[in-house]
Amino acid sequence: MSWEIQLRHGLYLPQIDWWLDARHKVARSFVSHAHFDHMAAHREVLLTPGTAALMRARLPDRSGKRIEDLRPFDTRAPLSTECPEVTVSLHPAGHIHGSAMLRLEHPAHGSLLYTGDFKLRPGRSAELCQPPRADLVIMETTYGRPRYTLPPTDEVLADVITFCRDSIASGYTPVLYGYSLGKSQEILHSLAGAELPVMLHPQALKLTRVYEALGLSFPPYSAFAAESCAGHVVVCSPQAATSGWIDQIPKRRTAALTGWALDPGARFRYQCDVVFPLSDHADYPDLLRFVELTQPKRVLTLHGFAADFARDLRARGIEAWALGQDNQLEFALS
Repeated sequence: MSWEIQLRHGLYLPQIDWWLDARHKVARSFVSHAHFDHMAAHREVLLTPGTAALMRARLPDRSGKRIEDLRPFDTRAPLSTECPEVTVSLHPAGHIHGSAMLRLEHPAHGSLLYTGDFKLRPGRSAELCQPPRADLVIMETTYGRPRYTLPPTDEVLADVITFCRDSIASGYTPVLYGYSLGKSQEILHSLAGAELPVMLHPQALKLTRVYEALGLSFPPYSAFAAESCAGHVVVCSPQAATSGWIDQIPKRRTAALTGWALDPGARFRYQCDVVFPLSDHADYPDLLRFVELTQPKRVLTLHGFAADFARDLRARGIEAWALGQDNQLEFALS
C-alpha cells in the first residue's frame, strides 16, 4: 500500500485527511511558507514558528479560531491523536525564512517528502536547506529545464551593487524589484558592507520588521520617502512597476532580481532597465542534486517545467511523473 495523492487547488492526502499548501480554505493544511499562493484561512495549520509569525502578519486570524500546530525543525512526532501511527517532521527548505519541507512516515505507506518551494544554494535570510531521505518525493520544479542554471550568487550580487553605485553616481535612483516577503529581505541583507543607503517599500518594511522580531539582523535601512529617496537604493515589489507607485521616483533606473532573468526578453516582461538572475527557487542543477540527496524510489513533480523534469529523471532511470499533467512516455527503438 502506498500514499494516495490528489491534486485539486493544492495537494490532498485522503488517507490522513490533510492538505499540503492548499490555496483555498480547508479544515487542515500544512503551510510550507507564508507566500499567498501557499496559504489560506484554514481552520488548522501545521507550520514552523517562523512561518506562523509571517502568516499572522500577512493573513491575520481575526476570528481568533485558527489552530496553529507549531513544529520546530528536525523534530519527529506523531501527526495527531487521530493519526498516531503517522509521524511528521519539518526540515528547512531554504526558500525564505521559516520555509519547510514536510516528511511523513507511515508503517504501511512508507515515507513521503513534500518540498514546497525550496533551494539548495545558501541564502542570506533563510535557513540552509537540509533535505532528508524519503521513499516518495513530491518536489517543486519551477526551473526544471537545463537552461535554468544560475550563475554564482556572489557574482550576481557584485553586479547588483555595481549597478546601484553607477546609477547613484549618474544622478539616478536605483530601484530593485523583489517580492516583499523573502526576496526583499535577501536583497537588503546582500547589500551589507556596500555602504549604500536603502529605503524599503511599506510592505517590505513591515515584513522585514517581522524578520527582525524573529532574530534576524540587517544592515541599516529606512522607510521609503519620495522627497528624500535620491542617493538611496529603493527596494520594492515588481508590482510597483505597474501600480503607479514607482512614479514617485521620476529619475530612476530599475532592475528585477529573478531567475526568469535567464529568459530572452525578461527585461521587457518586468518593465525594467536590467535583470539579474537571482532566485529563491532551486535551479536545474539543484533539482538534480536534490534527487541525489533524498534517494527516492519515486518522484512526483509539481509547478513550472514539471513534465520536462520528470522526463529527464526517467531518462536517468528514476521513476518520475508530473502531477496534473500529461506524461509523454519514451520508448527505446531497436
